[in-house]
Amino acid sequence: MVEDEARLARALQRVLTADGFRVEVAADGATGLDLARHGDFDAVLLDVMLPRVSGYDVVRTLRAEQNWVPVLMVSAKDGAHDQADGLDCGADDYLTKPFSYVVLLAHLRALLRRAPAARPAVLTSGDVRLDPATREVTVDGQPVALTPRESGLLEYLLRNPDRVVTKVEILDHVWDSAADTNPNAVEVYVGYLRRKLGRTLVETVRGAGYRLAP
Repeated sequence: MVEDEARLARALQRVLTADGFRVEVAADGATGLDLARHGDFDAVLLDVMLPRVSGYDVVRTLRAEQNWVPVLMVSAKDGAHDQADGLDCGADDYLTKPFSYVVLLAHLRALLRRAPAARPAVLTSGDVRLDPATREVTVDGQPVALTPRESGLLEYLLRNPDRVVTKVEILDHVWDSAADTNPNAVEVYVGYLRRKLGRTLVETVRGAGYRLAP
């Protein structure tokens, strides 16, 4: 279990132990990643908002390393896009806080009954392909190097192919809170994507935002 709220971690450990699980607890993402890499675990209970390394990056790294341990992601972030983020990163299930212990145990038992996890689906638009687990991007089969923010922007656009997304939405989902959140930064990174992936990939909808070209 990777959970930085000490009280919650202790309570969950008691409940899980009472239900027959043996539990190791990590209080930050880096420690949790190291445990998951080197331990022989049946499942990982993973918070999203963690010190040092986020839950998203923990599961992305595990999947990129071909580690398919079942992951149940838990978070207070309960939006549809938040849940999609977790599942597209490679998590097998997503549970929103607050949750009951009964429901948590049921999710864990269901997870352990499943077959080994498959790789997350590749996101595509025309000749552009992005693997959310490895962050690998190709255009017409040729690899293209993107920075983490460029690939985050591309992923958000690929997950919203049929609608216009505003600069504010993009800042909320792609930029972290400590970063420069000037809306003009979005224009700059859209320009980077166009130069690397094709000028016609992203359309500007004047006064509204951006969308992937049909």
